[in-house]
Amino acid sequence: MNGPANGQGEHDFDACIIGAGAVGLACGYALARRGFSVVVIEKEGRIGAGVSSRNSEVIHAGLHYPANSLKARFCVEGRRALYDFLATHGVAFDKCGKLIVATEESEIPALEALAAQGRVNGVEGVTWLDAAAARALEPELRVAAALLSEESGVFDAHGYMDALAGEIEAQGGAVVLNAPFLGATPAGGAVRVQVGGDDPTTITVRKLVIAAGLGAQACAALVTGFPAARIPPLHFGKGSYFTLSGRAPFRRLIYPPPIPGALGTHYRRDLGGQARFGPDLEFVDVEDYRVDPARAAGFEAYVRRFWPGLPDDALTPDYAGIRPKLHGPGQPQGDFVIDDGMDGVIALFGIESPGLTASLAIGEDVARRVIG
Repeated sequence: MNGPANGQGEHDFDACIIGAGAVGLACGYALARRGFSVVVIEKEGRIGAGVSSRNSEVIHAGLHYPANSLKARFCVEGRRALYDFLATHGVAFDKCGKLIVATEESEIPALEALAAQGRVNGVEGVTWLDAAAARALEPELRVAAALLSEESGVFDAHGYMDALAGEIEAQGGAVVLNAPFLGATPAGGAVRVQVGGDDPTTITVRKLVIAAGLGAQACAALVTGFPAARIPPLHFGKGSYFTLSGRAPFRRLIYPPPIPGALGTHYRRDLGGQARFGPDLEFVDVEDYRVDPARAAGFEAYVRRFWPGLPDDALTPDYAGIRPKLHGPGQPQGDFVIDDGMDGVIALFGIESPGLTASLAIGEDVARRVIG
């Protein structure tokens, strides 16, 4: 790693961000465009190699999250900013819309609750549809009622992260790969950060931002003096995806009412026209990204609730992701945690869905905390 981005006196950089996923890069972008010198360090050999590369690439509107939560606020703010950013930077997206469907009369109250939550959260473009109106949009759907969310969509997450990295570098910052975080020591208004890799070094920065996804807790534990009591437990929430053989049956995203701890196994047609289903939710103890083909039977039964026309044996194991959850099985799903209680350090924990949609808003919030 080279020295200062643009001479900072006794500091090599104003800020060091750990993690070159969507959220870490968005934090770097928010700081760099304000004139701060920034370095983003990433242990892997490419950006977005962790949580950011194993998700649905869905842009969420913001209906699903409790009022006044960070998830609700950042999802709505981030989604609005994200569409502008994608359009400005020529990153592919499709504002295809989403149908959240009740397949039985018994699920309609859950749909009504989501509609009410969307109004509280300030989500625009949400319309209640009866069964006939929903089937007029998606004729193969089994549906008793639905919410149409016009602001939902899909996008090229890797193209987005490439654009963020390009913006950081255009502002004189650096994104350094194969550079694992080894530890940090805050002292005297600065933070000494140890960086490993082929060219290990120690840099001095004004602020350290931990945006390491599944590694956030481990990174915080490597910061001298970071209170262990403020490092929340980490739970691995694995989600598997299956690809559909054959044509995509729906243009829009299709979501069931949410399940405890997640939004539920949904349908999407990606930018290339491929139909996929997932993720489900399975709590695991280790990072294991294999997809068990035996899970196809459960997927088929779940999908046929809203798409009875799913052919037999049409689902093929695709990929899996692991979400950094702060709750375990049977526990209520919590909010994002942004801990700035330690001088010189901001730590982000539990940045799962809708973290990708919310990333620009999270970056703006981190930048405000750095300034403040």
